[in-house]
Parts: sequence; structure tokens; C-alpha cells
Amino acid sequence: MFRTVFLFVILGLGLFVGTQYSGQQGYVLISIANKTIEMSVTTLVIFIIATLAALFFLEFILKRAASMSYNTWNWFSVRKLRRSRRYTNEGIIKLLEGDFKHAEKKVMRWANHHDKPLLCYLIAAEAAFSQGDENKRQQYLEKASEQDDSTLAVGLTRAKQDIRAKNYELAFDGLSTLNGQFPNNSLIQDLLKGVYIELKLWQPLIDILPKLGREKSINKEESDRYLLLAHSGLLEEIAQQKGSEGLIAHWDSLPKKLKNEPSLIATFSKQLIARKADYEAFGVVKNVLKKNNVEELYALLPEMNLSDRHPMNQFLLSSIKKDPDNAAAHSALGQLYIRDQNWPEAQKHLEQALAKRSNVSDYAYLADALEHQNLNQAARDVSRKALTLVKS
Repeated sequence: MFRTVFLFVILGLGLFVGTQYSGQQGYVLISIANKTIEMSVTTLVIFIIATLAALFFLEFILKRAASMSYNTWNWFSVRKLRRSRRYTNEGIIKLLEGDFKHAEKKVMRWANHHDKPLLCYLIAAEAAFSQGDENKRQQYLEKASEQDDSTLAVGLTRAKQDIRAKNYELAFDGLSTLNGQFPNNSLIQDLLKGVYIELKLWQPLIDILPKLGREKSINKEESDRYLLLAHSGLLEEIAQQKGSEGLIAHWDSLPKKLKNEPSLIATFSKQLIARKADYEAFGVVKNVLKKNNVEELYALLPEMNLSDRHPMNQFLLSSIKKDPDNAAAHSALGQLYIRDQNWPEAQKHLEQALAKRSNVSDYAYLADALEHQNLNQAARDVSRKALTLVKS
């Protein structure tokens, strides 16, 4: 547009000047080396205008040709891109349908022409993993890692696949590296939570739970459940490493709220019993049962190996006196009487326990007590009840 206006301006000026100086064309002499060119001013002006017009026209032709070439090339590129996207979409559908072989072929067929080849390589890696082809999976992940801004996507894909393959150590290494690079990524934190549980890394699990709660990755109920699981596992770990003294020291350092949790008290007591600290375990369980009726803790009492079981018997008798319907206390006392070979008393308390609730173990103990009293038919009847309970 500018060039057209420019030409009209030049023509206008030429017409104006030509009108003003008609009949006075002037004289122009151009000398180059041994050559001379003579012309009138009017001729020179017309020549210049014609030259400019020719140059502008030539520029237009060249641009037109270049534009046509570019449009032609662009048309082919867009066509390849559209085809690549179509194959990728079809590959994703095949992956979801479980046709992993065709999914891999679809996404890789035109991956080089896709505007996001990273997506193609990750889908191909997933398809190869689902087919159990580890070599291809690694090749696709390597190609994916060569793409721009691929660190997080490739790392998460690799970690998820390692977790599904139960390669938890590899997943831990990868996720730990990613966590250092992307500390605020909630998906990384959630995957680490599962890996910590599988590898029994209890302290890291305890440390990560508050962050998962703040990010709403888990609700309070889940957080409490994982916290108890982690502390329970940590108690077992410390017991194995430091023995009963280290276990007691760790228990004393826990917050009061945790020390009131029945499941943790049970774990703590079991670890003490396993390390022959039975009297310490009895003291812990007794103090809790004085305040709360926890069936799981009553069940631990018969497992304790005390040289003098009289205090334990007296404690259970007082519990029953306070609550005659305490089935767990009747069961524990019945088991203790079996150890003392006091079969009639064992029978009495086990029958009272079973009158309140059905329990396979109590049926087995009762059958044993009856057999030792030569009540064989009654013992068989009780055994059939236990078998029925197991099958139901």
C-alpha cells in the first residue's frame, strides 16, 4: 500500500513539475568512464519512476512466490501434525482398552511430527511396561527425558511404574530426587507415603503426614490411621535395635495422646513380652485396663510369662466383679486357669465368655478343658461349633 501511494506521489510531482516547466525540459549528462549518457530531465524522471515500479513489481512477485512456498510447506506440516495428534488420540484409547501393542504402534508412528512428542513417548513407555518389555520402556523414557520440561512428568511416570512393579527401592530413589526438585508437588508426597509404608520407613512417614494433611491429600481419619501405623512400626523397629530399655525410653518420649491409643499400647506391650519384659508389660496393660475396657489388651494377659501369676488372676477377678459381663476378662482368666491345669474353673470362665460373644479361640480352649475332664461328647460339640463359626 505504501509503495502504491509513493508511486502516485512521484507521478503527481512529475505532472506538476512537467506542467510548470513545459517547453523547458532541461538537460542531463551522465558520464561513466569513457561513456556518456544524455537525456532530458523529463526522460530521467520517467525512467526513475519506471525503475521503481519494476522493482516494486519484482518484489511483489518474489513475495508471492515465497508465500505460496511457505503456505505449501505449512499445509504439509499442519497435515502431519493433525495426523500425529489423531494417531496419538487413537493410541490413548487403545491403551485404555488394554490393547497395549497397538497403543505403542499408534503413538510412535508419527511421534516426530507431534507438537508434544513427550506425550507420545510417555504413552509408549506405559504401553511397553504393560507388555512387560523393560528394554523398550527404558528406551521410551530416555527419549522422553530428552524433551524440554520433561523432568517431572518422566520422573512421576517412572516412579508409578516402579511402584506397580513393586520395585520400591527404585521408586524411593526417584521420588526422593524429585522431591528435592519439586518440594511442593502433592502427588510426589502421596507416592512417597506409599513407598515409605512398603519399605517400613516409619520416621519419614511420620514427618510427611502433616504436609499431606495441609495439602488435603489425605483426610484427618486417614492421617490418624497412618500415624498410628507409623508409630506402631517404629516401636517394633526400636525394640529390635535397642531392646526393651530403648523401647521404654522411646515410649516415655511419646506425646500423652499417643500413649493413650489402645493399638499403640498393644504394640508396645507385645514388644515388651517378646523381649521377656513381661512384668513391665503387665504394669502398662493393668494401668490402662483400670480405666478402659480394651478387649485387645485383655487378650495379651495370658501371653505374659510371670513367675507369680497371682496378681494377674486377682486383677482379672476384680475386673469381672466390677463387670460380670466382661467377656474378654473371662476369656483371659479361663486361659490362665488352663495353664494352671485348673480345668473346671477354666471351663466355667470360658463358657461365660462365649455366652457373651462367639470366639473361635475360646471354643478351642473350652474343648481342651472339657477333654481333660473326660467330657468328650461335650468337647466334640464345642469343636463343631468352632468349625461352624470358622466356615461362616
